[in-house]
Amino acid sequence: MSDTYLVTGAMGCIGAWTLYHLAKQGKRAISFDLTDNRQRLDLLMRRDEQEQITFLQGDLTAFEQVRAAINDHGVTHIIHLAALQVPMCRANPVLGAQVNVTGTVNIFEAAKQAGIKHLAGASSVAVYGTPDDYPPTLLAHDALMMPRTLYGVYKVAGEGIGRIYWQDYGISSNVLRPFTVYGVGRDQGLTSDPTKAMLAAAKGENFHIGFGGKMQFHYASDVGLQFIEAAEKSLDGAFGFNLGTPVVSVAEVAQIIMQSRPDVTITYGENTLPFPEGCDSTLYHERLNTLTETPLAQGIQATIEHFSA
Repeated sequence: MSDTYLVTGAMGCIGAWTLYHLAKQGKRAISFDLTDNRQRLDLLMRRDEQEQITFLQGDLTAFEQVRAAINDHGVTHIIHLAALQVPMCRANPVLGAQVNVTGTVNIFEAAKQAGIKHLAGASSVAVYGTPDDYPPTLLAHDALMMPRTLYGVYKVAGEGIGRIYWQDYGISSNVLRPFTVYGVGRDQGLTSDPTKAMLAAAKGENFHIGFGGKMQFHYASDVGLQFIEAAEKSLDGAFGFNLGTPVVSVAEVAQIIMQSRPDVTITYGENTLPFPEGCDSTLYHERLNTLTETPLAQGIQATIEHFSA
């Protein structure tokens, strides 16, 4: 049986990049999302290139729909990305829990019933607390989780669900915790402003990033590849991996954008996000990662050029 990849939340930014890379690699991809709006994927692929992808419009909170998507299409690999992000979880906590927690249970249970023994999923740096909660060093992968948002709480629950399905049923999982993802298609969420600044620069417009401080930036194309690798590499256990990358200031990101487009001005706020500046990715590189990470300046330049085109 040929490998078939189910991607939940496939119409999101990381999901679109994941579909793009799966298609580019000649792999069979099944898109599963509540929306059929392909606006992000359309930025990456022509419609004729998308014909090799199977698109399913489905509700992650409806178990039978999730199970049918897996069983009816012979799914062998699962990349679970679907989630409501910080602002939406804050605005509608009940729906946030249904999608982020119940939806994750549905994925693991459907995988179990289908005999799938491994999957990849998305967590977040939001599982951690504020910088004041930790020593001033990069956070280890097993640092104490002290989320300050409902979204973060839901992500902690998702990682716990994975541990129990490994403990009770032997289903392994690799969960990745990105920090600030940037790139084409990143148009919503708490940390989307740097990408919005790149889009504004491509249009010759000024932009104000609503926060400052330092953090780790991940190029969306790289993250899509990393999730594919996480789905393909089964380890003995339920692992939560920090993605790492160098800690960079928002000021430096703004400067790189302005160097690319000297006719625009990118400013940034003084307030910082309620997360530690960076997370240690040692375990990730030891156990999972074999991919090259795009340097920040190169990723920003590629994003601006893509938007310009």
